[in-house]
Amino acid sequence: MTKKDMFRHKGKTRTLTHNLRIASLLSFVAGVVNVAGFLAVQKLTTNVTGHFAFFVDEVFKQNFWEGLNYFLYILFFFLGSFFSSFSIELTSKINDRLIYRIPVVAESLILISVAIFGQEIISKAPNILAYSLLFAMGLQNSLVTTISNATVRTTHLTGLFTDLGIELSQLFFYKLKEQKDKLYSSIKLRLTIISFFFFGGLLGGIFYSTINLYVLAFAGLLLLIGLIYDDIKLKLKRQLR
Repeated sequence: MTKKDMFRHKGKTRTLTHNLRIASLLSFVAGVVNVAGFLAVQKLTTNVTGHFAFFVDEVFKQNFWEGLNYFLYILFFFLGSFFSSFSIELTSKINDRLIYRIPVVAESLILISVAIFGQEIISKAPNILAYSLLFAMGLQNSLVTTISNATVRTTHLTGLFTDLGIELSQLFFYKLKEQKDKLYSSIKLRLTIISFFFFGGLLGGIFYSTINLYVLAFAGLLLLIGLIYDDIKLKLKRQLR
């Protein structure tokens, strides 16, 4: 198996290169979804931290119907995470080489479907679009967490900036080469995620202004290309043996 497969190495078998590759791809996709989703329905569609606060606020105001919407935002993110993990565990019992195909293909199909039917959905039931994107991002977050053994998170930046601040401060105190090398690797990974999330958001905003939600089809196709790329490299590696 090639050392540069993004999706096939799991947990302790992964290297910094594996994590940098998948972090670049998935954080870029999340950045696109974050901005395109917000511009489309004025809701956060890559994480649920803010939705929980709004849910509690609406309940206290006795706006139960609006509170239900925020609860459903949280629920669909959770369901995406559950579906991803469940499909990985189920597929691992059948064919360990295919365990990440279902989540990646499912996320891609959701993004492409929203791109095609999104404008019609917005005109009739905009919350359904938010539910769909939150499900996709919950799926992605669970997928990359499982693959990287919780080293990589790509759908929100709060924890990343917290960890980055901690690690940058530790550079002033950790003197051993082994400690510094580990810190440099971790900082490089976090800066990569932040940069690609920002880059994806920037391009998502620029292209949304011209092609609207069709920018999500580009993000979905990128995921499929990444999966196909891994498959082709694996087949070539086997043929060369």
